[in-house]
Amino acid sequence: MDDEAEKPRVRDYMTRDVATVSPDDTVADVAQRIAESDAHSGFPVCDGRHVEGFVSARDLLLAEDHEPIFRVMTNDLLVAHPDMKLTDASRVILRSGIQRLPVVDDAGNLVGIISNADVIRSHIERATPGKVDKLLRTLENIHGIEARQERRDVPLAKLTPTQSRVYADELEGRRYELQRGLAEPLVVIDNDGEFLLADGHHRVKAAHSLGIDEMDAYVIVISERVDLGMAETAEKENLNDIGDIEEVDYAHHPLVETTKRLQNSDEEQPR
Repeated sequence: MDDEAEKPRVRDYMTRDVATVSPDDTVADVAQRIAESDAHSGFPVCDGRHVEGFVSARDLLLAEDHEPIFRVMTNDLLVAHPDMKLTDASRVILRSGIQRLPVVDDAGNLVGIISNADVIRSHIERATPGKVDKLLRTLENIHGIEARQERRDVPLAKLTPTQSRVYADELEGRRYELQRGLAEPLVVIDNDGEFLLADGHHRVKAAHSLGIDEMDAYVIVISERVDLGMAETAEKENLNDIGDIEEVDYAHHPLVETTKRLQNSDEEQPR
């Protein structure tokens, strides 16, 4: 199974119909739109479809009503690409403290917007019985064994990690979900008593920090012990328990840009 291909992308959850304002709109015009809206506290600023910046209610506070938006907007905001993994977008949103991340294509044109609510929704929806069943069938086909799926609580102390590191900032999101009962189930493979954690490393690390001893999980029970690649990975990287998972800080993602950098890139292109 191609794990990378299975991971949801920004394009899968972004809102495509995005309200925008023009750089030439006035502060008064945009302030009126914000005042009349229940959903918007700011807007992407676009020249045609090209993203030039973002204007929020805070940007308007000390500005004169007649000033054009391009004079008060933030023109060095973070934007994401639609092909970016949603887990990486969630790190950007959490780390930066923003609520909405404009999504642009290779030309810098606005194609959508992804919000913190979209990210939480994606994490709740991601682990489904259908996807777990696909993993189960893949294991059966590769190893020529039988397996069954169960839904039960598993003790975290029994889990063997199969991923060596997690991101510190995403842990905050997982703690938030756990504290509010929003976390999705883990995916665990019971390989004849060896409990391999297939999906949910950020969740178990966050749960461990909160003193949680058990978590809800989809458990794939294999009929006989087999040599699994993820077990070899765990052994190779000396992963025995949750404490062995390394917590690392966020590293800049190649599909995150700033509008200023995109504009500089456009200026360098021959006309």
